[in-house]
Amino acid sequence: MSACHDTRRPAAGQTAVVHVHLGGPLVALVGNPNCGKTALFNVLTGSRQKVANYAGVTVERKEGRYQTAGGKTLRILDLPGTYSLNPRSPDEKVTVDVLMGRARGEKRPDRVVCVVDATNLRRNLRLVLAVKRLGIPCAVALNMTDLAARRGIHVDADRLSRELGLPVVKTVGVRKEGATELRALLDAPADHWRADAPAADEHTQSVEADHDVVQRILAGLGLDRHVPHTLSDRIDRVVLHPVFGMVLLIAVLFLMFQAVFAWAEAPMGWIESATAWAGEAVGALLPAGWLQSLAVDGIIAGAGGVLVFLPQILILYFFILVLEESGYLPRAAFLLDRMMGSVGLSGRSFIPLLSSFACAIPGIMAARTIANPRDRLVTVMIAPLMTCSARLPVYALLIGAFIPKRDVAGAFELQGLVLFGLYIAGVISAMGIAWLAKRFTTHGLPRPLMMELPTYHWPTVRNVAIGLWQRAGIFVRRVGGIILALTVLMWFLASFPAPPAGATGPAIEYSLAGTLGRALSVIFEPIGFNWQISVALVPGMAAREVAVSALGTVYALSATGDDTALALMPLIAHSWSLATALSLLTWFVFAPQCLSTLATVKRETGGWKWTLVMAAYLFGLAWIACFIVYHLAVAAGWG
Repeated sequence: MSACHDTRRPAAGQTAVVHVHLGGPLVALVGNPNCGKTALFNVLTGSRQKVANYAGVTVERKEGRYQTAGGKTLRILDLPGTYSLNPRSPDEKVTVDVLMGRARGEKRPDRVVCVVDATNLRRNLRLVLAVKRLGIPCAVALNMTDLAARRGIHVDADRLSRELGLPVVKTVGVRKEGATELRALLDAPADHWRADAPAADEHTQSVEADHDVVQRILAGLGLDRHVPHTLSDRIDRVVLHPVFGMVLLIAVLFLMFQAVFAWAEAPMGWIESATAWAGEAVGALLPAGWLQSLAVDGIIAGAGGVLVFLPQILILYFFILVLEESGYLPRAAFLLDRMMGSVGLSGRSFIPLLSSFACAIPGIMAARTIANPRDRLVTVMIAPLMTCSARLPVYALLIGAFIPKRDVAGAFELQGLVLFGLYIAGVISAMGIAWLAKRFTTHGLPRPLMMELPTYHWPTVRNVAIGLWQRAGIFVRRVGGIILALTVLMWFLASFPAPPAGATGPAIEYSLAGTLGRALSVIFEPIGFNWQISVALVPGMAAREVAVSALGTVYALSATGDDTALALMPLIAHSWSLATALSLLTWFVFAPQCLSTLATVKRETGGWKWTLVMAAYLFGLAWIACFIVYHLAVAAGWG
């Protein structure tokens, strides 16, 4: 029996606050990054959530409930990875504050499980010594013992227990049966966990002293000798090569964006057919009138117009999950460190920015791992320029309507190339903003990149499947929640009030939406947007995907004859010029069309100042870029 509850990410400068406490003693999982804490947490609690994937899945901590074989209920807390109890980043501060009992709304843990990587005891044991000195009942989970054995590293758990004066159990966090010894320890009485008061001299232990203690322990275990080069080391000779490594990285990213279109074609067709069938079936059941229009033109056309892009979003997430699971992402950060250093950032900004390709919210949250405050702020400010998955429906709609489906050089799809170009445009603009920030700040000194490169391993099918299932669930809930609500609101605005007697033209032109669209066109007409586009951008502020469903609703109610929102691509291809389409694509590259992202920036920066700066510069940049693109396209004869 298990359950999980995620806690909220705190505002900048604050510690995490648990809003709902689950009963039982509190057991905290602590360890270095990449030691397998979260895998053990999932095994113990049955959690199906993954750290730092999306808003609501916090990088700070996850809390779950574990019921032991003896019937005891424990609260299990998965704390952020840290290398020491001297925090260098906000994430590490959260861990230290919880262990010290300084976290508001949370008690100090009753027990601590120090999760250590059996393949790298030299670094991991320093944190164990520091945690032990806190005086909290403590035990050690010797994780990744299977991997250590394959590398010829055999750790005597009993000897290590005697050296540390703490219980030590072997675990393999990626296997369900890999936590058997830990489960037994959690079921044992509290006095089985060594809770001896720290000796007087232990309070004054220095880093150098801890290093000496670890050296002595490793010597006693026979693990102080040099470890031979591993398969990961040999792979890294190619992957981290300054030339071949960059070529490989570009190829991987290019393949990812090509696959978003090529692999999604068939499932998108199935969803389109199902949506068309549902619209026809419901339309036949309901009498003509406002109820039929709400169901067919509002709910089905709006929701179906967004659900059709689910396959593309899942394909994008599949690649990100596989790269993360395999251990490749830190290598990509290492490769890009020199390039990012040229614009005033470090390679550590790469992972938050890559996360922003899925959604800017977890990307902004992940910036908490950056120790340098200036780098952290710049990363937050440029994260929305990364092309998130919410833009995919808009991009796919416009690319499908205006870019012909044909091969280039016999190997690449033109539509995929255009999509790749849009992603590159976001990256280049982000790097340009970072470069400007470097030029106008006094903190542009080089900052060396220090980060762990985990061992390569095959992605776990179960973890990838869980991640995709989560993403599908989150997207469908958004479609059934905020997107559906805003689609219905858009239908209402586009349907009422009714046109006056004797009026000609579509009724929507006399509605609230039509009035609003004509008012906004004063701002957007210079960049090529008609009133339908202008009004669709308003609900799109809540979620970018809503812009597609809003366009579907507006054009469904503007349509005549047999035209429906289900034929949205040919409708806009007939109604818009190529110059307008290019301008709208440019708008979505730059404009911060997501209130949730702005709210996250406010929380992470601790106020409105940088939130307003971000909104102002992104909207201004979007309008100027659209103006240039639209008028260049008109001059080229595409207007």
